[in-house]
This record gives sequence, structure tokens and C-alpha cells, in this order.
Amino acid sequence: MYAVLETGGKQYRVKSGDKFEIERLNVEAGQSVTFDKILLINQDGNFKVGTPTVESATVVADVLLHKKGPKVTTFKMRRRKGYQKTIGHRQQLTLVQVKEINA
Repeated sequence: MYAVLETGGKQYRVKSGDKFEIERLNVEAGQSVTFDKILLINQDGNFKVGTPTVESATVVADVLLHKKGPKVTTFKMRRRKGYQKTIGHRQQLTLVQVKEINA
């Protein structure tokens, strides 16, 4: 059994026990979070496809920790103009582990 959920503007295919990184949530580490934007559920070959979401379907997950992603640097330059600019960014991430999928 697996589900496709949407959070942070991205879609994730998850099954029970999976660990995955998502954009940071305002939930403390050690607590559970419920995702209710479920786009698709597969139960042993039976597909439930939402329009746009599956009614009364949820995914319950535990928040393991909060961390920062890898550093991304961007360098901008205009030739012969003396313009150089370096920008860095680190995305805030949350590591979650799926406990159960409720259809």
C-alpha cells in the first residue's frame, strides 16, 4: 500500500515506514503530523485517484528532526561591467517517518 501526498508544493510517493525530507513544518521534533492532501492511494492494485484529493484519506507521520539542506551558491557576473555577485542559500528541512496510511 502506498500513497501520493502533497506538501510544500511538492508531491511524494510514500509507504508505511518510509523516511523522507520535506520543507520545514512548524511542528516540534518527536510529535506526529497528519497530511490530508492525499492525491492517490494504491491498496493492493485498487487505485483511488482524487479529484483533486481523496476524500477522508490521511497519512500520519512522526517528525524526527529539523535540519538544513546542502548549501547552494549562485554567482552572477556581467562581463566588462565590473559587476559580480555571490548569493548563498540553505533550505530548512524536516525529516519525517510515515507511521500509517488511512484510506
